[in-house]
Amino acid sequence: MAALIILVASTGTIAPGSLDADVHGFRSQKGQVMACLTTRPQNFPNCQDDPNARRLTVPTVDAAMLQFGNLPSGTYALALIHDENGNGKLDTVMGIPKEGFGFSKNPAIRFGPPSFKSAGVTIVGGRSDESVKIKYLF
Repeated sequence: MAALIILVASTGTIAPGSLDADVHGFRSQKGQVMACLTTRPQNFPNCQDDPNARRLTVPTVDAAMLQFGNLPSGTYALALIHDENGNGKLDTVMGIPKEGFGFSKNPAIRFGPPSFKSAGVTIVGGRSDESVKIKYLF
């Protein structure tokens, strides 16, 4: 009977979680850091057309702490841009980023952005911490 009570108690509503991302590796303190957090693989990495995506824009400093709170349980992927010139987008040359970028779980970058799966972080209540290193190709 005690096992049944524990099982029932553990199937209750899970409190919302949070994701705290420590972002480091900036080559300058110019511009801003733009971040988007999504649960939808089809909208990763730019969160376009995802009405539930969470977005943050903060000034660039040596290291930035981004906090996303009140997250329902699920798998999330975080994409970051170091928008050095402050124009609100990732500048590219022939499709190759001129500005810095980063992703949750710091997946290897090959040709194009990583998959949602390789950057995905599962949140189930409580706080999850990520350390994201900004990468530059130029």
